[in-house]
Amino acid sequence: MKYAGMPMGMWLLFSRSFRKQLHEVLGYSREEARKTTVNAKQKYRKLIGKLPEFEKKDRFKMNIVNCAMLSAFLLSMPEKPSVEQATEYYKKSMMTKPMEWFCRKSGKKKFTEKDILGMKETAALRAADRNPYSWNMEFYPYPGERGYEARFTKCGICVLMKELGLQELIPAMCRLDYTMSEAGGASEFVREYTIASGGPYCDCGYQKKALEQHAADREVIS
Repeated sequence: MKYAGMPMGMWLLFSRSFRKQLHEVLGYSREEARKTTVNAKQKYRKLIGKLPEFEKKDRFKMNIVNCAMLSAFLLSMPEKPSVEQATEYYKKSMMTKPMEWFCRKSGKKKFTEKDILGMKETAALRAADRNPYSWNMEFYPYPGERGYEARFTKCGICVLMKELGLQELIPAMCRLDYTMSEAGGASEFVREYTIASGGPYCDCGYQKKALEQHAADREVIS
């Protein structure tokens, strides 16, 4: 994968935040944070260079680029953080003001005809059959147009982070799904399994956030 383009753009957008959170979340001195960021940039470029190019219709290129960035920082730290520390670090690093805006904008399109069509096309693509760093997904709409589940049977993040010896920190990335769904404002994110924790698949459930649906759910529970 070429560094010029999205990977370079993502570094420009988020590297300052990743550096800042080394200090604010992990307690690094500002000089330690600077040195770690310098090393991380070198590792990030090497990681990007080893990744294959993604197909044009593959919507998960950004996911693997984000994974490469987090992995580069983790590999540049003097010692690995705990899962809890890595989760907070990644969350704070990613959820910048522009990212919150992006999530709100995406939330407005959630469950639209275009969104549903895009999910179905992604499921049909099965990009991980040809690229081990991509994803294979199955699409399951909920009854009554209550939302849908994206069920992943292959995960590029798991492949890359296992290769890098970071498999125990994969949940730090998985947890951001909840944060982004909440920031989008249109869905309640639900999950039962992840491949990283030994599950048969990763289920990403998006339930519509609607007053009438919440009322219906409460009636079912009661």
